Amino acid sequence: MNKILKNSWALFLGMGLIMLAHGYQGSLLGVRAVKEDFSLTATGFMLSGYYVGYFIGARTITTFVSRVGHIRVFAAFASIASIVVLMHSIFVNPFTWFILRVVTGVSMVSIYTIAESWLNDRSSNKNRGSVLSIYMIVLYGSMAIGMFFLNFSSPINFQPFILISLFMSLALIPILLTKKKAPTFKKITGMSLSELYKVSPLGMVGSLFYGTAQSALFSLLAVYAASMNFTILEISIVTFLVAISGALSQWPIGKFSDTFDRRRVIIYTTFAAAFFALCAIFASGSMFYDGMLGSSKKWFYIFIVLFAFASLPMFAIIFAHTNDYIPKEKFVAAGAGLQFAFGLGAISGPFLCSMLMNVIGPNGYFIFLIFFHGIIGIFGVYRMRVRETQDNPDSQFTPLPQTITPIGMELNPSTEPIEEPLKTEEVCDENRII
Repeated sequence: MNKILKNSWALFLGMGLIMLAHGYQGSLLGVRAVKEDFSLTATGFMLSGYYVGYFIGARTITTFVSRVGHIRVFAAFASIASIVVLMHSIFVNPFTWFILRVVTGVSMVSIYTIAESWLNDRSSNKNRGSVLSIYMIVLYGSMAIGMFFLNFSSPINFQPFILISLFMSLALIPILLTKKKAPTFKKITGMSLSELYKVSPLGMVGSLFYGTAQSALFSLLAVYAASMNFTILEISIVTFLVAISGALSQWPIGKFSDTFDRRRVIIYTTFAAAFFALCAIFASGSMFYDGMLGSSKKWFYIFIVLFAFASLPMFAIIFAHTNDYIPKEKFVAAGAGLQFAFGLGAISGPFLCSMLMNVIGPNGYFIFLIFFHGIIGIFGVYRMRVRETQDNPDSQFTPLPQTITPIGMELNPSTEPIEEPLKTEEVCDENRII
């Protein structure tokens, strides 16, 4: 563990600062949109731009890296993300923010891909699991802490945008000053949706609809809370609780999925998430009202934590379930295909959810989550009746962050082996032979 931190501390520090800024920015834009009286539909449209950019960037980043290298691309996209944050405070309208969110999405997926490629290069079969665990802690922990910076200044002011840009710029320093050589970039090919469906119908359909639900969950949570008259501190608390609960639930639910039929775990967790979302609606009660008329938010916090606990590990379970039906050498390709399906669903999530909220009110947020979690559960029940469970000894549950890229899938200890890094003496011997 100490060796991992020693060799990769600069990367982890840089990614921590970026995720702190990213978590802060996501909540800030949602709250600011409410304060600016953006319609819910316009807000959802604007926030969906991030996932449009994420999808585009995932398809194009390999070209950029192959041309100019990891460090230059990382510096360029981190700088772009920093500039774009400031532009949000200058051009305040939904369409402009949509374009800026697209650029942010392209920048962030490029940063994730480069970081995960770097971690792959510094990993071996002995420590890949530890590397992925630290990476998850850094991502979730930093993002959760970033939520509390909402209390730094009023979202109406320009100072929050400057602070986010500052964090983005600071993230460049440890990465650019590292002595470590940049890795050789490996291009990952994925499966088409038709191939993925033939291999695992539940995996493909589950990823598609889970992406739809999860993009709405994270994009519109702050919007929902602001619409319900939560204070800035309360918005920080609820977004923090969702992120931390999702991180903590990965191991116990993953353990269940390795012990029992993974499809049953998917079905139980998705229906549990839908149930807790329904409970959150009832718990919301009169929270909208201030003062003595308003009900306590205690039960709402409890149910939103339970919802996140059941919902957030689901992509990793879907990934492990898909791997149950394919050979080990195709794990990464299948993971890339699942990410493609997830991205397609994520693009539409915030926009569709905001339209529902616009029609039936803020609790349309939870109704949307209930609907798509329910679809996954019902389809899982159907698949259990038409296909028997297969036991693949090479497949196991591995906790994965929601932002994992196809490159990052190689950090999964159950994927194909990675060669041990050559020592300096071995490299010199090879050069003499050549």
